Amino acid sequence: MVTDDIAVFAAALQPGRPLFGLDLGTKTIGVAISDTRLSVASPAEVIRRAKFSVDAAALLSLAEPRAATGFVLGLPRNMDGSEGPRCQSTRAFARNLSRLTSLPITFWDERLSTVAVERTLLEADQSRKRRGEVVDKMAAAFILQGALDRLSHLRAGA
Repeated sequence: MVTDDIAVFAAALQPGRPLFGLDLGTKTIGVAISDTRLSVASPAEVIRRAKFSVDAAALLSLAEPRAATGFVLGLPRNMDGSEGPRCQSTRAFARNLSRLTSLPITFWDERLSTVAVERTLLEADQSRKRRGEVVDKMAAAFILQGALDRLSHLRAGA
């Protein structure tokens, strides 16, 4: 199942299992994992992109042993909110991934996530090399944390 509706996504989640957040880049996929209470996102790792089947196998090999409950993919909208080629590519990735797993998949607006992470790393006085090593998984955690915060508001209102 792939949905843009976070409430539909929330209803499909199994309790007590972590969510995975993904920052899909052209060369890498940043991966973040939540705790089982769906309150905190932590950067996990960076997968070097190959072809889709290899990328998907790497993601699923991370998600299955951790009993993931779903995936949140960063959706790289344009600053005006419109969707360009990168959004289309992300949506295609989600559709293809949904053919390989029964886990629900949703999207989270990732505008400025990398900028926010870069700023945080600069403020922490991280070297350029170190920033390059961690920015993708930190961006994935930023994306996932946004979705987790929204999910907690949905649960609080229920």
